[in-house]
Amino acid sequence: MISAGGGCRAWRRGWGEGGGMEYPVRVGLARAAAALPAGDGWWYEPKYDGDRCVLWRLDTVRLQSRTSRDITAAWPDLTTPATDLPRGTVLDGEIVIYRDGMLDFGAVRARSSSRGRRLQDLVTRHPAHYAAFDVLMHQGQDVRALPYEARRALLLTVLEPLGPPLQATPATDDHDVATVWMTSLRPQGIEGIVAKRGTSPYPVGRREWVKVRHADTVDGVVTGYQGLPSRPSHLFVLLADGRTVRSQHLPAALAAELGHHLPGHDTGTTHDPDTGPLHLTDAALEVEVLAGSTRHATATVTRLRT
Repeated sequence: MISAGGGCRAWRRGWGEGGGMEYPVRVGLARAAAALPAGDGWWYEPKYDGDRCVLWRLDTVRLQSRTSRDITAAWPDLTTPATDLPRGTVLDGEIVIYRDGMLDFGAVRARSSSRGRRLQDLVTRHPAHYAAFDVLMHQGQDVRALPYEARRALLLTVLEPLGPPLQATPATDDHDVATVWMTSLRPQGIEGIVAKRGTSPYPVGRREWVKVRHADTVDGVVTGYQGLPSRPSHLFVLLADGRTVRSQHLPAALAAELGHHLPGHDTGTTHDPDTGPLHLTDAALEVEVLAGSTRHATATVTRLRT
């Protein structure tokens, strides 16, 4: 089966809460996996390449980022149509921008950091869409404890009268369909698939969903590391586009392998403003990095190229 879709007046500290849910809310998260889970009870949704956003429609509209920042000002083309949502509605989803039929994450980043005339120009040239995949509050009541399938039904009911730019992301409980989506939706810029248990409540701040991304990798050169040379904890990797990214905490086996090559190649130390001291190296080690991870705070290093 494919499910496709396209009186909270008191606000604490100026925005407050309704139905027992206070702004900002901790979002549900997903853990990475190599393959889609199979079996009864799983639902699957496309994973969009955009910015996570919780949409609050109480007395007014407010947009919240994954990290609880207020991002309302950057998305006037979403806040205006969102006023048509019933009051007492809170949705979880992804802000996306399409260019030439494909998702363009760069356009999302440009919009999110723009203000004034530049913002208005981008709103006109590259309007945003909101792909909603969950409902957290319905008719002023916190529904996060309901199972996914019940929340999904509420989501479709809420969004059905509206249409673009506010739409429900497609969902299916058919593993074969989800597998086809992994391939067929990729040319549109879909990152992969997220799997969720149909009986599960909304996982507030927990990694209970499962995400499978297209495993494209890019190569990079190790320019620094943190930890011991014999067992580094993190790498600093220079990518082909000139950016340097910090890796996730390295798996034990990969750290041990790198530990055979790093000792004796230190060229000095420096200080990363966010994470502290790091060692510079001229070991000229090349590693593979998941391409989809390089735009985040930490990148995923998959292996050492030898």
